[in-house]
Amino acid sequence: MLSRLLKLTTFALLGAAIFWGAWFSRAGSPLLAGIGVLLIVFGYTAPLALEFFAVWCVHGDDASPKATAMQLLKSWWNEALTMPRVFCWHQPFRSDVVPDFLSAESTARGVVMVHGFLSNRGFWNRWMLRLKACDVPFVAVNLEPVFGSINDYIQGVEQAVRRVEAATGRPPVLVGHSMGGLAIRAWLGAQPRYERVHHVITIGTPHRGTWLGRFGWSRNTRQMAEGADWHRQLALAESPQRLAQFTCFYSHCDNVVFPASNATLKGADNQHVPGVAHVQLVDQEIVFNEVRRWAQEQ
Repeated sequence: MLSRLLKLTTFALLGAAIFWGAWFSRAGSPLLAGIGVLLIVFGYTAPLALEFFAVWCVHGDDASPKATAMQLLKSWWNEALTMPRVFCWHQPFRSDVVPDFLSAESTARGVVMVHGFLSNRGFWNRWMLRLKACDVPFVAVNLEPVFGSINDYIQGVEQAVRRVEAATGRPPVLVGHSMGGLAIRAWLGAQPRYERVHHVITIGTPHRGTWLGRFGWSRNTRQMAEGADWHRQLALAESPQRLAQFTCFYSHCDNVVFPASNATLKGADNQHVPGVAHVQLVDQEIVFNEVRRWAQEQ
């Protein structure tokens, strides 16, 4: 469903830009044509800038270091360059280009990758190619329904874990970006056995909600709001032993999950990656190398 939605959005934007440019060019207004095309194609950078401005304003007395204006500006620029590749190419048109890789001959543990809100398995395309080159088995899920409850994703995570268990005979490493980390925690809450997972790595996950969640309209975005009951109920079921299985990557330039320390868990290995925006976090070598380390651990 999501790939179709993103395809429709991409084609609509391109169509609108072409129509605008052609119409005003023929009307003898090339300047107006050019300005309109730029506004249509790059209009997403304006609300993106507002997110980074909110990061600056909302920080308050958060325990994480406050990002400088230059760090936020650089992060905005890099995120603006990253988003079209992810949301206009990999996810709408390339989500199935890299199949799941389950090799019984591999000596590595399997990895289950769980994407975040408004994403699909195409989000992990670069990782999937690298993991396969390292002979690390993996399964990347598609969370459905797109706008449903996070609890609806438990079964999808369960199916992915079972596939990896069947192929490798070992508990996998689970990796979640953004909302995907919450889906993993929800799945863990339904597991009576600790040994079904080797380690959990979350990347920019709103473990304690996010300030932006107050503007959410779907069920899953409302669950990610700061102070949401869903968060409190999830935390009540987690023991210190469970949280010790987590590594949480977060950034003070995360434009979606902020204040930044909301992406951490008490008792987890919380690792701060400075000067990196929400989607960019996945492209950081320190994050991928940590996943590979845990996957190759005997």
